[in-house]
Amino acid sequence: MSITIARTRAVYDLHEVQGALDRSRGRSPELDAFYERMLETGAERFVTTPSSIAALDPLFEECPNFDEVLDDLARYLRLAHAGKGGEIRGFNVMPILLLGGPGVGKTHFAKRLARVMQTDCELISMNALSAGFVITGSSASWRGAKCGKVAERLVRGQFANPVIVLDEVEKATGSSQSDPLAALYQLLEPETACAFRDEFIDVDIDASQIFWVLTANSIEGIPHPLLNRMAVYEVPAPTPEQAAGIAQRMYAGLLRELNLGGFDPLLGDVVLDKLAGVSPRDLRKALLDGLGYAVADGREHVLAGDIRVKQTPWKGRIGF
Repeated sequence: MSITIARTRAVYDLHEVQGALDRSRGRSPELDAFYERMLETGAERFVTTPSSIAALDPLFEECPNFDEVLDDLARYLRLAHAGKGGEIRGFNVMPILLLGGPGVGKTHFAKRLARVMQTDCELISMNALSAGFVITGSSASWRGAKCGKVAERLVRGQFANPVIVLDEVEKATGSSQSDPLAALYQLLEPETACAFRDEFIDVDIDASQIFWVLTANSIEGIPHPLLNRMAVYEVPAPTPEQAAGIAQRMYAGLLRELNLGGFDPLLGDVVLDKLAGVSPRDLRKALLDGLGYAVADGREHVLAGDIRVKQTPWKGRIGF
């Protein structure tokens, strides 16, 4: 069993916050309330690091088609433990871009990674995002202004190193006046991210510890200067053997969750073949429904006829 080690880091300066509050007091109730919250919660946030590379073992099992990414993460984690005197450093990982078709499990992987690191996860859908204020906030002088997702997560959350997922980043659209990706040039570089300034709040925020995970179906539409700031991984669809293992593990988890100890512990090959066309987003529901049909029929095993879903073509047996 692996535990997570946490140290603390200040993500903003309380004196700077107090000064900003004094300058702006009365002009925007929302901004005043945000500054007051910053002062109330304090500046310290946790930075988490798994205590051993064994923490990544569940990901190797659950997401076997991400082995290239996980091999690199394991090396970086070893570096965090390699310092003299036994002091564990931060899990320093450059932003990663996961490339792969729909259904290979990019978003799922990012969420599970956050759970392994025992930190927060913020998912930002970039599909049709037309303005950068979702990330960077909007000017406090605007009606309905508020801070962006980055500042909000660092101020309201407990961690300085949340996993922030920018989903389908290649689909972000913008104009000459508003580029939704512009803020990433600063945020993806630790040297500049340590003094990130959200447009809503007039205070520097240390965003340098954020673990960035970007997902895309292709690199088309992603500027090369951004690609140069990331480690890019092409994620393949699971092999038939890997896909079968994913389905079996999810099925076993549902049996434990529902306390169905009398059920056959394994799905048959015919059932696995029937699940081959199921979208990964629908896999859990398909298995739940299948178990429900089996129980209604007085059986303790799932038949192919219990899998009643529309078939969608995916690479391999099951995309995840």
